[in-house]
Amino acid sequence: MTNVYSLDGILVFGLLFVCTCAYLKKVPRLNSWLLSEKKGVWGVFYKAAVIGTRLHIAVAISCLAMAFYVVFLK
Repeated sequence: MTNVYSLDGILVFGLLFVCTCAYLKKVPRLNSWLLSEKKGVWGVFYKAAVIGTRLHIAVAISCLAMAFYVVFLK
C-alpha cells in the first residue's frame, strides 16, 4: 500500500485523478454532469480532464513509470 502522505502516494493519487477525469470526459452523460463547470471546486475535475487529454502521452508514460516503481522498487 502507498501512503497518501508520502511523495509517491501524492503522485499516485494525482496520476489516478487525472486519468480518471480524462476517462470520464469520454462518457457523454458524465461529461455534461461532472465536467460542465470550468470554475470553482468542480472546475478541478474539468482541468484534470483537460490535462489528461492534452498530455495523454506524458501521463501514460508517467503512469507506467509509477506502476513500475510501486510494484518492483517499493
